Amino acid sequence: MNRHDATKQFHESGDLLADLIDDGRPVELPTPDSELPMVSRSVRLPLDTYERVRAAAEARGIGVTTLMRQWIEAGLADLDDSATVSLADVRRAIAALAHPTAA
Repeated sequence: MNRHDATKQFHESGDLLADLIDDGRPVELPTPDSELPMVSRSVRLPLDTYERVRAAAEARGIGVTTLMRQWIEAGLADLDDSATVSLADVRRAIAALAHPTAA
């Protein structure tokens, strides 16, 4: 069947689509993980870069998208001179100050 015939059949089918929709069961939608509205964007990455990001996210116990969002937010914070650092980085810095190594 070509595209023209398929379109013609679709438009001549009457209320079949509406009937199909009416017969559907209600579906539970997933609960959003944020109160903020989110925008989805596609990012093309080399495979090796994606694998590194995936491994970093897995090591932190979070999803790839969450980690990428955190990195983007941290990068934007650098642009406007606001400070965004991880708690782990703060703890390492404090530990280094408390126990300086001999040079």
